[in-house]
Amino acid sequence: MRALIDLHCHSTVSDGVLTPTEIVNHAAEKGVRVLALTDHDDVAGLATARAVAETHGMQFINGVEISVTWRRRTLHIVGLKINPEYAPLVQGLANIRAGRHTRAEGMAQALEKVGIHGALEGAYEYSKGGIISRTHFARFLIEKGYAKDTKAVFKRYLVKGKPGYVEHQWASLEDAMAWIIGSGGVAVIAHPGRYDLGRVTMLELMHEFRALGGAAIEVVTGSHTVDQYQEFAKMAKSFDLASSMGSDYHGKGQTYIEMGRLPSLPSHCVPVWRDWSEVQNMELEAH
Repeated sequence: MRALIDLHCHSTVSDGVLTPTEIVNHAAEKGVRVLALTDHDDVAGLATARAVAETHGMQFINGVEISVTWRRRTLHIVGLKINPEYAPLVQGLANIRAGRHTRAEGMAQALEKVGIHGALEGAYEYSKGGIISRTHFARFLIEKGYAKDTKAVFKRYLVKGKPGYVEHQWASLEDAMAWIIGSGGVAVIAHPGRYDLGRVTMLELMHEFRALGGAAIEVVTGSHTVDQYQEFAKMAKSFDLASSMGSDYHGKGQTYIEMGRLPSLPSHCVPVWRDWSEVQNMELEAH
């Protein structure tokens, strides 16, 4: 069975290639019935996306993906059912976005030292007025022929130890959780399989996340393997956490999986949406 719910995707407000209107239309074309837009560190696309979703009879969930530094590692925490006008959340996200500009300047300077010129301007061209991210630098570097695809360019230039990587202090886990929960939302650890944490460190993260009021783990997501679906489903159960899912769709050629193609959660999972009144009695699976 495939799921008709997608609680993780990106628009041009962050590092996606489709506008908020376009990504909702795309999700509708792919049969998605419940959608959360979770742009990085920005909620500017939510009102437009919600209005478009209503025209499709789609249930829309307010979301955001917050960049967090935890033990000198970068993690992402998704907030679902947030109030995008909650003042501490608005201010916190604004501070993160300002930090993104500072990091981008540092990345451009680092790339300049290895002979790559114009990276800052090139990355901002790809950001189209939204936040600036490593993904925008990646698209510029691919355009200029420094790598063939996103995976290759990150590996060669944009990860720790490579020429264009700049370490940055994002929001603390405590602050991100407080913003999400304070706004009435639920906090979800995004794509935990991508963080390359050892088992002990992963368990310590889960303990801390749970203690801070965390609600769920993203179990089924585009970057997880089938084995990881089961691994994180078991972990969610052991920590009394719900399970979430989402494609992490960024656009054609920029993503792990197409919208509407994710399998359903493992049968023993407790869905994060189980008690959401707006999705009760909706058919969220299809063959």
